[in-house]
Amino acid sequence: MLLRAPPAVILRTGATSGVRENLSHSPPSAIVCAAAKGGSSNIRPITGVVFEPFEEVKKELSLVPTVPEQSLARQKYVDESEAAVNDQINVEYNVSYVYHAMYAYFDRDNIALKGLAKFFKESSEEEREHAEKFMEYQNKRGGKVKLQSILMPLSEFDHPEKGDAIYAMELALSLEKLTNEKLLHVHAVANKKNDVQLADFVEKNFLGEQVEAIKKISEYVAQLRRVGKGHGVWHFDQMLLNEGAAV
Repeated sequence: MLLRAPPAVILRTGATSGVRENLSHSPPSAIVCAAAKGGSSNIRPITGVVFEPFEEVKKELSLVPTVPEQSLARQKYVDESEAAVNDQINVEYNVSYVYHAMYAYFDRDNIALKGLAKFFKESSEEEREHAEKFMEYQNKRGGKVKLQSILMPLSEFDHPEKGDAIYAMELALSLEKLTNEKLLHVHAVANKKNDVQLADFVEKNFLGEQVEAIKKISEYVAQLRRVGKGHGVWHFDQMLLNEGAAV
């Protein structure tokens, strides 16, 4: 049911004419009262509104930068948050680089574990996508992306006791846990600086997914420990080859 406001009642007080009431039958949506002294024409309506946008926006207008080098979109985005996001970009790229090195190792003709090669290639691409997502967010908040150096990863992953498959998977598990620690640090910085947007971004896009990845790779490590270095590694590799996407 649509409710209509009653007709407006406008009260004016003049110095010579006493009190006059003007009842209008037009359908305004509010009751407006105005008072004037000495016949003054400067009448300010009393509407009961507590938000005055043109008054309150003056403070925000003073914060809009005028130099071209500064972001226009930046708001409540402190330097600590910006630095934490840049550090996380570097973490994601470094992990992606290590996974790419693992892909190249298992794709060799004398290693030929195509399932592991596929798994680490997809994992590398996913970590790079994470880095790009943080870069996009950095630009969205008005920060500046600062790419840092990436360390050269290992090129050999064979282990004299464990073998290459389980050694590489244990290394992947350690990298996922390290990435999770770094993400939690970004989240802690966001909470400390009352940056609810950054905290929400990390929670929705990364934290849950990271827990799933740690669980899945933990299962892979447990399975590889059962099969050892022998023929079971080939069967595990075939399982990965026929699986869907990497974690």
